[in-house]
Amino acid sequence: MARYTGPKTKINRKFGEPILGGKGLPKNSNPPGQHGGNRRRKQKSEYGVQLAEKQKAKYTYGVLERRFRNTFKEASRLKGVTGENLMKLLESRLDNVVYRMGMCVSRPGARQLVSHKHIEVNGAICNIPSYRVKPGDVISVKEKSAVNGPLVQDFREKDPKISWIDYSVEQMKGTYIADPERDSIPENIKEQLIVELYSK
Repeated sequence: MARYTGPKTKINRKFGEPILGGKGLPKNSNPPGQHGGNRRRKQKSEYGVQLAEKQKAKYTYGVLERRFRNTFKEASRLKGVTGENLMKLLESRLDNVVYRMGMCVSRPGARQLVSHKHIEVNGAICNIPSYRVKPGDVISVKEKSAVNGPLVQDFREKDPKISWIDYSVEQMKGTYIADPERDSIPENIKEQLIVELYSK
């Protein structure tokens, strides 16, 4: 199963924000490279800015290029604004929903929970991280996994700002209420730049 396994801090420094999790940027938060912030960098072209935004979205949600492009194509076929549709599709991925519920401190951790068959959707085990969760779907921890102390010790209450998901840490079960509106999604991603990039 392909995924990014390189150094997280390098990617965080590249984009200037902790998009791959962690406690934040280190003191040396210059861009990666031999000369860091001392290197004179040319101003990015329009294409470079659009490409960087797409890369940031891919790293944030842990999606590789082919899957990301297919998700964009699906978003462009849906009614409404393509950029907002893209964000809704990324947010409705099963691994992301598990992360939003608070079952893991990071999306890679949530992806591992799903792929190791610890998560059920509507009572059936689902080990596909890219599975699209639909409004009304119930996501829960498998009964045998729920008694695994080391597995559930990091479970926490979800962020109260995530209003499109209902979750009970005691029951280890939650409901995907509805697709979120773009204003509710906290990720700092300019999706319109991604639409412009793929529209060329």
